Amino acid sequence: MDDWSVAPAFEAGSVAVADWPLCHVRLQDDARFPWLILIPRVAGAVELEDLSPIDRALLMEEAVRAGTLVRALGESAGRPVEKLNLGAIGNVTAQLHVHIVGRRRDDGLWPDPVWGRGEAVRYEQARLALSVATLA
Repeated sequence: MDDWSVAPAFEAGSVAVADWPLCHVRLQDDARFPWLILIPRVAGAVELEDLSPIDRALLMEEAVRAGTLVRALGESAGRPVEKLNLGAIGNVTAQLHVHIVGRRRDDGLWPDPVWGRGEAVRYEQARLALSVATLA
């Protein structure tokens, strides 16, 4: 974890909210969806195979934890999550990361994926502060 840093693309579109045992946790700055990004703090990690077996297991546990928080974000916004989507695509930003996105049948993009679809709707400051507080 010594030479690890967040790829610049994450800094532009998300907000840091926590550091867990393995992952740096960020809130995607798109109010259309409750959405967290987990970035393992492992220098040079691009693929799951770049993590040790222990870290792969820990990543899964942290993804489950993030899903619980994504559901809490949906509840706090008055839009309960119906389905959790988990993705680790990395075609645009190679640094290993996992998206946990809360989806609803009425979210505007259902049932399609959220990646690269429509313009992000940035959180208003008060809502962003409430979301970050919910995650703390």
